[in-house]
Amino acid sequence: MLVAVAVAGLVAGVAGLSIAVVAHNRVNQVVDECGEMLRRQLQVASGSVDERALRDLAIVHYDALKEMSGHRSFSLALINAVGDGVVLSSINGRTETRTYAKSVQGGHPVERLSPEESHALRAARLGKGPIVSMDDPLADFGTDDRTSARA
Repeated sequence: MLVAVAVAGLVAGVAGLSIAVVAHNRVNQVVDECGEMLRRQLQVASGSVDERALRDLAIVHYDALKEMSGHRSFSLALINAVGDGVVLSSINGRTETRTYAKSVQGGHPVERLSPEESHALRAARLGKGPIVSMDDPLADFGTDDRTSARA
């Protein structure tokens, strides 16, 4: 009985240590990305950057439809230094293509974004573009970019 309790304690301790290491690594990643975001915002505040010029972009290629492969669909985020801009998406199928444009104000979408559009916007805000994969991990900053930030 005592051995079973000792083994259970050891397993719980190792699991807790593993969770702590993963959490520590994620926190370091988010801190680094937040620092980069602050550095970019300080450039705007200091006046060394034209805040109206498009400067951040990211494009995500993906398969939007099961009938098409080869990552022919894409979402492209184009934003200026203060986070105003547009997310353009092209959904390509065998017989038709649909294109969508959604506004961004202050780094937040005006309309609901798809997961791919949200990923492109976050990558642009972090300066991770121009080409980004959906597999690239990006910080989420605690905001849900898929819902309307401004009504």
